[in-house]
Amino acid sequence: MKMLFLDDFRWPIDCAKYMHAKLGFDNILYVNPKWHIVRSYPEFVEWITKNGLPDLISFDHDLADGHYHQNMQEGNINYDSFDFNEDYNKTGYHCAKFLIEVCLDQNLKLPKFFVHSMNPVGTENIQSLLDNFNNKR
Repeated sequence: MKMLFLDDFRWPIDCAKYMHAKLGFDNILYVNPKWHIVRSYPEFVEWITKNGLPDLISFDHDLADGHYHQNMQEGNINYDSFDFNEDYNKTGYHCAKFLIEVCLDQNLKLPKFFVHSMNPVGTENIQSLLDNFNNKR
């Protein structure tokens, strides 16, 4: 099974304990040493472009220190903000959008996914985006 872990600094094992509580089942996935780890939007795009879709993706939202708070409008993240024009400033949400584009372009099913981000707004945004895509297919 190909597993892709997107996070700017954590390792999968760092998420094992709190994802167990969040997912509500005994989740041994995060202790598996076979994750492919990417740290940024460009690495995410490059990995998928070279390797195709993984079987499972675990998303972090905030991939650059302190950038998301500058892009908040009334508690919502403005993903069209100028600050996100640079690939290294993009978030896990932008990675999820790229993933959807790949699935649409290649007529593929979305891989299984989890969102391990500690940012509740970012988590909800990624989860909703991917769930909505799944529900419309």
